[in-house]
Amino acid sequence: MRQTTERQTQSQRTAPLRSWRILALILLTLVLVMPARAALAQDSDAPSAPIVNDEGGPVAIEGDVTYTNAFFTMGVAAPMVILEDQAGFIDRNEGFIMPVESQTLGQITSDFYESPFSYSIALPIEPQGTLRDVDNDGQEDEGVMTFAVAYWTNIFGDPFLEERDLFGGGWSTAYASTRVSTDAATKREIVGGKFLVYAPDDQQGFPSGFGEDGLLFTEDDPIVILPQGYTVVDMDTDPFTFDRSRHPVIDLIEPETSALVDYSDLGYAEAFDSLVDKLSKEYAFTEYKGIDWEALRQEFKPRFEEAEQNNDPLEYRRALRDISFAIPDGHVGGPFVAEDFVEATSGGLGMAIRDVDDGRTIVNFILPDGPADQAGIELGAEIIELNGKPVDEAVDEALAYSGPFSTAHVRRLQKLRYATRSPIGTEVELTYKNPDADEPITVTLTSIPETDSFRFSSFNVGLTDFELPVEYNKLDSGLGYVKIYSFSDNELLTVQLWERLMRSLNKDKTSGLIIDMRQNGGGSGFLADQMAAYFFDEPLELGNTGRYDESIDDFYFDDRTIDRFYLPAEDLRYRGDVAVLIGPNCNSACEFFAYDMTLEDRASIVGQYPTGGLGGSIDTVLMPEAEFFRYTAGRAVDMNGEIHIEGKGVPPTVKVPVTEETLFSDGDPVLDAAIDHLLSVGEEAAAAAAAESAAIAENAQDGGELTIGDSVEGEFTPGQRVRYTLPVVTGDVISIYLGDENGELDTVLRLYDTDGNVLLESGDGEDGGVNAAITDLEIPADLTLVIEAATADDAGEGAYTLRVEEGQAP
Repeated sequence: MRQTTERQTQSQRTAPLRSWRILALILLTLVLVMPARAALAQDSDAPSAPIVNDEGGPVAIEGDVTYTNAFFTMGVAAPMVILEDQAGFIDRNEGFIMPVESQTLGQITSDFYESPFSYSIALPIEPQGTLRDVDNDGQEDEGVMTFAVAYWTNIFGDPFLEERDLFGGGWSTAYASTRVSTDAATKREIVGGKFLVYAPDDQQGFPSGFGEDGLLFTEDDPIVILPQGYTVVDMDTDPFTFDRSRHPVIDLIEPETSALVDYSDLGYAEAFDSLVDKLSKEYAFTEYKGIDWEALRQEFKPRFEEAEQNNDPLEYRRALRDISFAIPDGHVGGPFVAEDFVEATSGGLGMAIRDVDDGRTIVNFILPDGPADQAGIELGAEIIELNGKPVDEAVDEALAYSGPFSTAHVRRLQKLRYATRSPIGTEVELTYKNPDADEPITVTLTSIPETDSFRFSSFNVGLTDFELPVEYNKLDSGLGYVKIYSFSDNELLTVQLWERLMRSLNKDKTSGLIIDMRQNGGGSGFLADQMAAYFFDEPLELGNTGRYDESIDDFYFDDRTIDRFYLPAEDLRYRGDVAVLIGPNCNSACEFFAYDMTLEDRASIVGQYPTGGLGGSIDTVLMPEAEFFRYTAGRAVDMNGEIHIEGKGVPPTVKVPVTEETLFSDGDPVLDAAIDHLLSVGEEAAAAAAAESAAIAENAQDGGELTIGDSVEGEFTPGQRVRYTLPVVTGDVISIYLGDENGELDTVLRLYDTDGNVLLESGDGEDGGVNAAITDLEIPADLTLVIEAATADDAGEGAYTLRVEEGQAP
C-alpha cells in the first residue's frame, strides 16, 4: 500500500509537466501534419466515391451460381459459398492462405446439383478480413478489407478452408464474383466482376478503375474515398460503380475456359467442322501422337454431311463415335452406340483368351457345356487361327467398343476380349492346340447368347457399385491392405476414410501397406496427389499441365500452377514400406498417384502390365442430338517438362509374369507377389538394422559401474550408445530412468546380461513421452546387469541423465 501511495504522489507531482509536454507535442503534430494533409489532398485530389442505391450499405447478399461444366459437381460433398479475402490478389501472393476468421460462410439455398443454385450470406457487422492500403498515396493508412464472393468445396480438416482445400492458396480464378484474365501475359489478373469492400472509416481510398496499365491495385489506379462500411464495387463499368444497396445481388461467374462448349444448335456437318477446328488447336497431344486433323476432316466429313442430308441421327452418332476411335487416346470419347455394341457382342463362344509372356495366345476361361467346351477345347489351349487368319491378325482387326486406347498393351487386352464376340448365330472357324496335343485341330463353332466369358475378361470384373471409395483391412501376413476404387467419389468421405487408415496403421505400427489401384478409373488428379502426400515428409514438386492459350497460339505452362504435395499433419503420415498394385485399368488420376509413389523410390510398383497411359486433363463439347465429345485439353508433364504418362503409363518395378501358372492361380498372383516382396523387404531391412545395431552395440562406450541410487549425466552423439554395469542381488526392486531435462530427446533403455542377451527394452516412460523408463523391476537372482543407454534409431544427440532408483515391491 505504501509503494502505491508513493507512486501516486510522484504521478501527481509530474502531471502538470506532462500536460505541457503533451500540449506541445499536439501543437507540433498539427503544424507538421496539416500542411502535409493539405498537400496530399491537393496532389491526390481523391473525390468521394459516387454511390448508387445509397441504402446505408449491404447487410446481406445473395445470388446465383450457374454452371455448365460437366465435372463441376464430381466428388463434391461439402460445397460452400464464402467471402474470400482478396489480400492474396492485392499482394499478388499465390501462396496466400485466407485466415479462418475471414471466411464468412454462406448458405446454399437451392439444390446444389441443379444449375443454377442460389446462395445467401449474412454479413458480419465487422468482418475479420485482412486490411490492405490500396490508395497508393504514399501514406500508411489503415486500408480496407476486400472480398470476392466465391464457391469452394471443403475436403480436408474442419468446416473452414485450409491450404489443401485452397489448392495451395492465392485467390479464385473460377466460379467467383470476379473475372480473371486467361491470356498468358496477364493470366490470373482480375479484370472484371464485383468486389465487396469494407472500409473501417470514411477516410480510406479504393480504385475507381484499372488505370492505363489495365491492372488493378497498381500505382496508376484512379482513387476515390469510400464511405464507412460495406460497398459493392462493380468493375465491369468504367469508372467502377459503387453500390450501397442493403441487399445486393452478386452472381458468381463461370469463366469461358470452364464453361461447356456448345455446338448442339449447329447442323451435323457444321458442328463437326467446329469440333475439328477446336481439336486442331486445343487437343493436348497432336504432335506427340502425329494426328493429322485435316486428313481426319476429309475422311469423316462426308459421313456427317450424308447423315445430315438423310436426317439420320444414328449414322451421325456412328460417325462421331468413329472419329473418337481414330484418336489414340483413352480420354477421348464419343457416343456409345448401344445398338451396335449389343449386336456385335451378343454372341460368344464360351471361352476367353489371353496372351502369355512367351508369345502364345491361350484359352484362360471355358464355359461348361459352351461351344468351346463341346468342341473339346481345353483350358490352356493355344489359339492359332481365327476365321483362317493368324490369331494376332484376327485380334488386331477386332473392333473394341471400349476404345479408343492410349497404349498398345491396353488396346491388345481389350481386342482379345472382343475377338471372340460376334452376333448370335455367327459361325467362327477356330484352329487350336490343346496343352497335351501333338497337332492343332480346326473346328467351326457357332456363337450363342452367353455373356459369362465376356464378363470374365472385363477389367471391372467383381465390382458391384456398392464399394466405398476406400476400403481396407489387415492381411494375415500382418501387412495392411487398402483398395482405392476412385478419385471421383465423395471427396470428403474419401479423405476421412484415408486419414482413418493412416491413424490405424500408425497406431498398430503396421510395417507395410499394399495399395490396390487395379480398378481405379481416375477422377481428381489433385485429390490423387494429395492422398499420395501422406507418405512423404517433403512438399515435392510433381509436374505441371499446359493448356492451349489463344493469345500465344500455343500451349502455356504457368509456373505458378505447378502440381505439388501439400503435406498433412505429421501424425497422419505413414512411413512404413509401401507396394502399389497397378494394371491396365488404373487410369488418369490413378496413374498420377502411382507416379507420385515412384518419387524418391517411396513405393514398389507391382503388376503384370503398366497403367493405362491416360496423362492429361479433359474437356467436353456438347454436340447435336445431346451427344458429348470428350477430349484431352491439358498436357501433363513431369518436372523436366517431359510427357511422362500419356501413351506410356506407369510401369511396374516388380513385374509379375503372365503365364499359365498366374492365369490359372486360385489366388491373386499380383497381390501375392506384393506380399512376398514387402515381407522380403521388411526382412532385409530388419537384418540390416540388426547388423547396424549390433555394430553400434559392439562399439558402445563404457560408462562404468553404477549402484542403486546413482544418477549420472552424459552426452549422446548420433550412432553412439553408452553401457553401464549394475550389480544387483536377489530381492532388489529397481527403477531406471533415461531422458533429458526438456523431454525432447527420444531415448531407449535396454538391459542385457553379461553374455550379451537382451533381457528387456523400453522406449517410453510411464507418461508415454519420449524419455525411457523401466520401473519396479524385481531381481530374481544375484547378477550383474548391463544397462544400455541409447536414442531412437541411434539418431539423437544431446545431454542425458540416467538414474537408478529403488523401486516399489509388488
